[in-house]
Amino acid sequence: MKVILLKDIQGTGKKDQILEISDGYARNYLLPRKMAKEATAEAVNALEKSKGADRHRQEVRRQEAEVKARELKGKVIQIEARGGENGKLFGAVTTDQIAAALKAQHGVDVDRRKLELEEPIKNAGQFFVNLKLVAGINTRMIVNVRVAAK
Repeated sequence: MKVILLKDIQGTGKKDQILEISDGYARNYLLPRKMAKEATAEAVNALEKSKGADRHRQEVRRQEAEVKARELKGKVIQIEARGGENGKLFGAVTTDQIAAALKAQHGVDVDRRKLELEEPIKNAGQFFVNLKLVAGINTRMIVNVRVAAK
């Protein structure tokens, strides 16, 4: 019997996979537990349609991320932090602060978890930050950190 899996099943297959399995396994285990549905022509067409829609959504997201990456490449973000005279900060500059400064200075809202620091920012100076937008699309920005006047 041909079935379409509705969820990942260890030892059997992954979600949305079409498999030929024994009638007993399908009728007695998978179908009653709503883990699979019979692979009728309508069900297969609906599955193909939804896969096509998913691919289209991913492509649109990827194109938007590429545009955003070109926009942000090489942008400079200015951050003022409290610190001593020698340029050592009293704490560290976090990705939260960088994301907030990016939104305030350039009007771009990014998730702090997509920002990747090469090293912790604990001194004043110039640092590089990688922004991972979508798998395979990254951009590099510059963060200038200054010690705030007391």
